[in-house]
Amino acid sequence: MPVATPLFAPGGLELVAVLLLVGLLFGAKKIPKLARSSGEAIGEFRKGREKTRQELEELRDED
Repeated sequence: MPVATPLFAPGGLELVAVLLLVGLLFGAKKIPKLARSSGEAIGEFRKGREKTRQELEELRDED
């Protein structure tokens, strides 16, 4: 039985086109810096989300 894929899931050709476009827009030298800063931003978001979750649990435990 085939596995259903989302309606607009990008395929191989679309991913290649997006990577090519990113390379043209930012240049090959800036892509690692862009990836690093994106990774750091995601890490900070996760830390903030975890801190908020812990604070909410502490408030719930106080009640």
